[in-house]
Amino acid sequence: MTDLSCAFLNLHLKNPTVLASGILGTSPTLLERVARAGAGAVTSKSCGPEPRAGHPNPVCLDWGGGLINAIGLTNPGIEEETRHLTASAQRLRPLGVPLIASIFAPSVEAFAEVARKVSAALPDLIEVNISCPNVGDEFGTPFAGLPETAAAVTAAVKAATDIPISVKLAPNVPVIARIARAVVEAGADAITAVNTMPGMVIDADAGRPVLANKMGGISGPALKPIALRCVAEIARAVKVPIIGTGGITTGRDAAEMIMAGASAVGIGSAAWYRGPEVFDAIVSELAEWMQAAGYSSIEEMRGIAIQ
Repeated sequence: MTDLSCAFLNLHLKNPTVLASGILGTSPTLLERVARAGAGAVTSKSCGPEPRAGHPNPVCLDWGGGLINAIGLTNPGIEEETRHLTASAQRLRPLGVPLIASIFAPSVEAFAEVARKVSAALPDLIEVNISCPNVGDEFGTPFAGLPETAAAVTAAVKAATDIPISVKLAPNVPVIARIARAVVEAGADAITAVNTMPGMVIDADAGRPVLANKMGGISGPALKPIALRCVAEIARAVKVPIIGTGGITTGRDAAEMIMAGASAVGIGSAAWYRGPEVFDAIVSELAEWMQAAGYSSIEEMRGIAIQ
């Protein structure tokens, strides 16, 4: 019998699938729906210190090889978000599905304050989003761009909460292993890899970019080879659990990500393509593939592609 359960830090996941941040918001009813649809864990949309309206439409497009988006970190602010997350945790706890709260901020000090406040909701894990690629004009270079800034945020958040933290890294850095080592040395309990890849899609007929923000983050199938490479390099560099995220659409994709060294598999754009039921579908496809390939557990294939 194929065993899809896995451990992630002190958490037990019934399967390795994790709703990635951003794709479905933070509504308690939506997060519960995803949990009931088979997700092993769920991540809320990133929240910052103040409410943000985000960027004007259009903010997302399926361009053929994946999605490109520049939502602009739309969120209600940490006070309202904490209320949503508290309700979500109460709904998810009886289902045995861990809640991951994603946070962002414009400064090291603000990251610590947001982490402190979100801890009141008692999420199982805090995801520290230092890598959002489409608010750079407002916040400057993403904190994920340099080992020093990534480590500074990590240390500040770690000091502000007793809840385990996973730091979300960016793919567009020269050596992602250096960033990974820096955040782990600063106290990161886990790593989420990766965020979207900055890009642009142009409408030739209109002679202009398709997004109002002009540039946005590439996700979906086009991101998968980049995400696999990043996860493999991180897994070789550090010994903490990794949520491998980027282009996971099928059970076979999930197997590839686990073979690259991921402990769990983030799913985002696939929920756009296949609906919230994608989690049950990927779990079934993964179990079927593992059985055919002769694997009886997730542990048997974790990291085998990088040995």
